[in-house]
Amino acid sequence: MAGEPSRVAFVSGAGTGIGRATALALARDGFAVALGGRRADVLEQLAAELEARGGVGSPVAGDLSTEAGAQRAIAETVALHGGLDVLVCNHGIGDSAPVGEETLEGWEATLRVNLTGHFLLARAALGELCKRRGSVVTVSSTNGFQAGPGWASYCTSKAGVIMLTRCLANDYGPLGLRANCVCPGWVRTPMGDSDMGAVAEAWGTTVEDAYLLCTRDTPLRRPALPGEVASVISFLASHGASYVSGAVIPVDGGGSIVDSSAVPFHGPDELLRRLLWPGGPGSAAS
Repeated sequence: MAGEPSRVAFVSGAGTGIGRATALALARDGFAVALGGRRADVLEQLAAELEARGGVGSPVAGDLSTEAGAQRAIAETVALHGGLDVLVCNHGIGDSAPVGEETLEGWEATLRVNLTGHFLLARAALGELCKRRGSVVTVSSTNGFQAGPGWASYCTSKAGVIMLTRCLANDYGPLGLRANCVCPGWVRTPMGDSDMGAVAEAWGTTVEDAYLLCTRDTPLRRPALPGEVASVISFLASHGASYVSGAVIPVDGGGSIVDSSAVPFHGPDELLRRLLWPGGPGSAAS
């Protein structure tokens, strides 16, 4: 289309949370953004918002976990905007169970969306991305390298996304393609709120307190906002990251560096002092 941005991005799972924030960030960076997801109404609202802000957004609704859906989404993006520079594979679900309780149908459904869907999108987009020496950014999770309670299929799918990304970087780097992966910890998204609802019910508390419980051992002591993850994605998609490929970047407030089994060594009084008075007597800042 005449007059539209020369760089084009496709963002899956663009309707809410990290995907929505990423679409907004890439539009600010000058990309025309194709918005992938299942809910056409939500994507249309976001496209209108991007247009109102002076950007370019195109809803591309469909099931990205199927071969036909992934191929159609990329073909429609290229037909609308003339090519593709950046693919952001962000869509996913959180359904899971312990191995002994998981059904084959549940296992396959989670892997189909969270891992196979990313593979299908990347495969469909490779030709266009390599033409422009473009990049892929996948969204995995810290659960790609840390096991969560009863989250067997979810954690396995996220570990697979990390290795899929590394394989893309290795196999197609000689053609100019970059591929990188971000691994968020807890993020304040609709999916995160749903998980916190379960924690709140179990502990007899609020969703706000559930977030505090789940980030109490995270050095920054809070969950991320979607825009904070989107900022890392937009950097990886930018020319500023032109020599970054195969990277796996936690965006988790430092949570993945903490040995949670060692936290009790502080003792309750010391831990409280560190939480409430980090610059107090005896600290490095005093």
